[in-house]
Amino acid sequence: MLNSILSKLSSWYFSKNALPYWGILIGDCVVVVGAEMFVFALNNGIVFTLQNFGHLLFTFVCYLPFYILGFKLLHTYSGVIRYSSFVDLQRVGFAMAIGCALTMGVQLFLPQMSWLMDLRIRDLLLGALLATCVMWFVRVMVKYMYDVTYHSKQAKPVFIYGVKEGGVGLAKSIRNQDSSRYVVAGFVSDEKDVENCYMLGVKVYPADEKLVEVMKKRGVKVLAVSPLKNEAIRNNQEMVNRLLEAGIKILVMPCAQEWDGHSDLNAMSLKEVAIEDLLPRDKIEIDLEAVGNLLKDKKILITGAAGSIGSEIVRQVATFGPKDLVLIDQAETPLHDIRLMMAREWPDIQAYTIVADICMKQRMEELFKLHQPDYVFHAAAYKHVPMMEDNPGESVRNNVWGTRVIADLAVKYGTKKFVMISTDKAVNPTNVMGCSKRICEIYVQSLDKALKDGKVKGETQFVTTRFGNVLGSNGSVIPLFKRQIKQGGPITVTHKDIIRYFMLIPEACKLVLEAGTMGKGGEIYVFDMGKPVKIVDLAQRMIQLSGAKNIEIKFTGLRDGEKLYEEVLNEEETTKPTYHPKIKIANVREYEYADVLKQIDELVAASYEEDMQVVKHMKELVPEFKSQHSKYEQLDK
Repeated sequence: MLNSILSKLSSWYFSKNALPYWGILIGDCVVVVGAEMFVFALNNGIVFTLQNFGHLLFTFVCYLPFYILGFKLLHTYSGVIRYSSFVDLQRVGFAMAIGCALTMGVQLFLPQMSWLMDLRIRDLLLGALLATCVMWFVRVMVKYMYDVTYHSKQAKPVFIYGVKEGGVGLAKSIRNQDSSRYVVAGFVSDEKDVENCYMLGVKVYPADEKLVEVMKKRGVKVLAVSPLKNEAIRNNQEMVNRLLEAGIKILVMPCAQEWDGHSDLNAMSLKEVAIEDLLPRDKIEIDLEAVGNLLKDKKILITGAAGSIGSEIVRQVATFGPKDLVLIDQAETPLHDIRLMMAREWPDIQAYTIVADICMKQRMEELFKLHQPDYVFHAAAYKHVPMMEDNPGESVRNNVWGTRVIADLAVKYGTKKFVMISTDKAVNPTNVMGCSKRICEIYVQSLDKALKDGKVKGETQFVTTRFGNVLGSNGSVIPLFKRQIKQGGPITVTHKDIIRYFMLIPEACKLVLEAGTMGKGGEIYVFDMGKPVKIVDLAQRMIQLSGAKNIEIKFTGLRDGEKLYEEVLNEEETTKPTYHPKIKIANVREYEYADVLKQIDELVAASYEEDMQVVKHMKELVPEFKSQHSKYEQLDK
């Protein structure tokens, strides 16, 4: 009966808005006066108290401003009682101590006034102590009623992976959310010294193979990951598999909101884990100061600025305060989106959004002559392997000739540094696209060597960056798999053994900027892509995360030019370290600029011939180009 009444009372109270500050202040004042009257009655008798009630009440009311001053100084009334913490209780105690001290000071040191009743110090101290305890009790009980009889009924039980600052901070944030979806039922920890202990009133469980069983017994179907444990959950694939197989949801903080260890957490920022959050990878750190010093107040030209990589480079470069941004792309609509983004988020930066084809030499020269860029980030390229297998001439003209146009103009107009975005498909290429990017690498490297040797006049430094697949890029498997799952399947995977390296777009672009900063010219920087992922495992994981049933995985066979295993280095290549653990320099064969120039001229001229002739010329320039699953295999015999 009592529980029912309490439940109804709490549901009515907590469904309303929080008490106004003046309501809390008046309540605390009533407690102070009531406690002092009660203690006085106990020590001096009820009869004497009633005989002097009016005089006594007037006295306590006159002393009340001292306590109000304490409440004001420590803001005891400004918090929401249902979210009270130990800090709030401390403030109440200190505020009461201030009020009591001032009251006793009046009693001890000021002449006794007839209109104030003479009070003993003992009565004042005991009264203040009782008032403090009552205010503590009220706050604790309100919080308890909220947590037990209202909050818990409205929310689902959740375990939190991680303790210490991140886990405790997240737990407090969840508890303090009005109409929260979750209630903390336990913690999960890798640390042996805290296992089976209690934190915030709930038990800490070990992150072992029994965790799923424990969560099932407790009726917990949600695991919220502390922001400081995001990397740990990514690298504990066994634990992830057990959770997903048991139908337990994993919640994480979005990457952009990952906690710094100090700022406030917001439980509403929790989202269901995406496949990108679970792929094993290490956190990328770059020297922001060095990059900022490089790009601040400089004129930056970015090709392919509307693409997946290019647009992220735009965003990251813009944060460093360049003088001008010259953004080039053929795709009108996405470039317009970039234009609106710049106007909205970086209105103080002069951004030129230019719809143009990098292969149009005259048009590009006009732009270089007008803007005189200090730095060029060259991200424009055709990148889809099957498309380029069918259109090798376009691959040569856009990727190879376009790169040559931009590189030559960079030299002509005094660009300090040229950073080219390449791909792991350029290593031992098995397809037209990969070979075209390898030719681009060869050209900029040979041009850089010619500049250093004095064979070509200029001071531009050419730096190349290689990395693998980026998550969420246009045409990547993850958006495709999501669409296929939404349609009820099947998910199409080319081969059961195919593997790929993955990296987030922002992480890849950070390394591009870092490499551009450290590069002195002529280097091919190779990024540590972490652990490779089997595409079939990726598909299975995405099916589990979606909660969909009976989704079939269908193997369609390798596409034209596709290989099972991507490489970052040629077999004949070696690497040497840099100061950044995630970036290495590839030692590759050097080419003479004059020879490369002649071969590229011949290749571009041949790009207007039939496909077989185009690819033949490409293989002559890149002997390690061996076609796979392609009609061009006959050229390798």
